[in-house]
Amino acid sequence: MIASLFAPDITRGAIRDVQSRISQHIRRTPMIHIDAAEFGLSAAPLALKLELLQHSGSFKARGAFASLLLVDVPAAGIAAASGGNHGAAVAFAARALGHKARIFVPTISSPAKIQRIRDYGAELVVAGDTYADALSRCDDYCRASGARSIHAYDQPATLLGQGTLGLEIEEQAPALQTLLVAVGGGGLIGGIAAAVDGRIKIVAVESDGAPSLHMALAAGRPVDAPQGGIAADSLAPRQVGQLMFPIAQARVDHVALVTDDAIRAAQAMLWDRLRLVAEPGGAAALAALIARNYVPAPGENVGVLVCGGNTTAVDFGRS
Repeated sequence: MIASLFAPDITRGAIRDVQSRISQHIRRTPMIHIDAAEFGLSAAPLALKLELLQHSGSFKARGAFASLLLVDVPAAGIAAASGGNHGAAVAFAARALGHKARIFVPTISSPAKIQRIRDYGAELVVAGDTYADALSRCDDYCRASGARSIHAYDQPATLLGQGTLGLEIEEQAPALQTLLVAVGGGGLIGGIAAAVDGRIKIVAVESDGAPSLHMALAAGRPVDAPQGGIAADSLAPRQVGQLMFPIAQARVDHVALVTDDAIRAAQAMLWDRLRLVAEPGGAAALAALIARNYVPAPGENVGVLVCGGNTTAVDFGRS
């Protein structure tokens, strides 16, 4: 047991310690280096981190394994609320480590994510229309049952696990100057920003239908935000996390907002150019480049995190 993990001690050193704990359970996903001209952009180095190839189809497996390996799991097992990806990751990790899991998802969760959760053997509960609804039901269940709640983005172990991506990206692309990262609750970008600790410029990318970090930075604190857009099952919490927010204030350069159309275009380009099927949230960071919501400086070495691939879409006319 690591007692300090229950305090907001999200540091590069702590993330490195967690990396050693979870490394045998996760994949070291590939990073490919291409010419940005392949995506209709000015010729420049472009690196894509293909975390959609991670166990359970998204980066969430890192935080899920960290959460289960760094805490005691009671006999009642674990529970999680999720738009889908976190639930799939927790279900996967629970099965791998021999724990019972109950996952709460809202009605907006995609069929692909719901099926993954079922396939991993967790008990599934569909509860409410939004992630916030599912979280409320999960909290009630944990209080009544004694199960341990594994939060999607606002627990130290979750951020530490997601932060291992930052260390991995540094190792795979040592010349990288800027990294674009999609934001939902902020566990991913908070962990990565803490891990790289100023060595790489971090640019947040949000759906304009769910600008939770954009609104929080403007207000100086997490505030309620709209919960819409094509990526609502992964990028639309009511608020960003309390733990990640001070990290974002200190280490995130700015937020780029993207439209649903831009996200669809990024999905289509990933398929057309690379034969990669990304879910809307997974393609959002690339959308900022394609739509010129983030314009690199000449020669800037940019990386894009393709963070999830749990979708049944094949024609990109639907999520």
